[in-house]
Amino acid sequence: MSTTEVPTREELVRRASELVPLLRRHANWADENRRLHEESVEALADAGIFRMRIPRRYGGFECDTRTLMDVATELGRADGSTSWVASVTWIPTWMACMFPDEVQDEVFATPDVRLCGTLSPSAMAAPVDGGVIVNGKWGFISGAQHSHWQEIIAILAGPDSEPYPIMALVPMSDLLIVDDWNTSGLRGTGSVSTVAKDLFVPTERILALPSVLQGEAASSTNAGSPIYRAPLLPVASASSVGTVLGLGRHAQEVFFERLPDRKITYTAYESQREAPLTHLQAADAVTKLDQAEFHAHRLAAQVDGKGVDASPWKLEERARARADLGSVVRLTREAVDIFASASGGSSVYRAVPMQRIAHDVHAVNLHALMNPNTNAELYGRVLCGLEPNTLYI
Repeated sequence: MSTTEVPTREELVRRASELVPLLRRHANWADENRRLHEESVEALADAGIFRMRIPRRYGGFECDTRTLMDVATELGRADGSTSWVASVTWIPTWMACMFPDEVQDEVFATPDVRLCGTLSPSAMAAPVDGGVIVNGKWGFISGAQHSHWQEIIAILAGPDSEPYPIMALVPMSDLLIVDDWNTSGLRGTGSVSTVAKDLFVPTERILALPSVLQGEAASSTNAGSPIYRAPLLPVASASSVGTVLGLGRHAQEVFFERLPDRKITYTAYESQREAPLTHLQAADAVTKLDQAEFHAHRLAAQVDGKGVDASPWKLEERARARADLGSVVRLTREAVDIFASASGGSSVYRAVPMQRIAHDVHAVNLHALMNPNTNAELYGRVLCGLEPNTLYI
């Protein structure tokens, strides 16, 4: 075990910003090959991106969610897939910190260890002496090809108890990777499927999922750290919004870079920026991105603030965290749609990043935990005095 000097938020954002040219250079390669370029992964590791949620005693930074958001925004300005993989890595890394300290000793023994994971209980576990046997398949495992461990969810069904969901940590070498990721958006994330066949998982690497969802850690050492004492879903929500903001700001950047030299074909406008329609579109899109940033900042401030003062989470606050995430996703999609529709026919060429940004944003909107309609319905349900109809809150 070791400690290391922890860089400031400004330093980590600067490092992420310096990666933008390299990540943009590999963005089309990642899109075509359906996984991140190894040079991009190595650059993220060298910049300390994978250490942002690792405890300081293992050489990590224990960054708050505002830092995650700002760093992911810079990465998202470069490439949505790269930022998505980094953000998704932070979530199971945080989840690993819920496990007993001896399990963390094993996981974090690997420098710049990378974890992937899921919240879907698409496998079954059967109890055996010393642990469980798991069989099943998990989809949408972003960054699996670059990871060392996967956090899995399974339904434990034993003869003497009601079935319930468990969370476990398994080495990637114990899983089969199925390369089935061929999609219209976030193609570079390599979000393949993984399979467990008669996989034995020892008891110490298993936790009850409802406990983790409530932020109840089995780690005694991490109990005093503000970032490890929050419910899982607000943490996951706040960890994800930066990628979306970055995609929106990249669309804004691409649009205004091309604007002065673009004519509006079959009109008298020699420059698109002279058209009143463009003025309305630009103002509308940028305002939506500003609104998205408000919801992202409020979400991060709430997660970080409650971590510091250790105040309990009210049900409405937890639902609003999901709603803030949904608002960021919806508003950014609306802004990107405006920029994309105003970018003309030439923007469909792969050399113009706008088409990839639009595809990526639409893919994010389809994610089960980020979908704006699902999150808004959940918030409205709680506001109306009803109990949530999901564990994932």
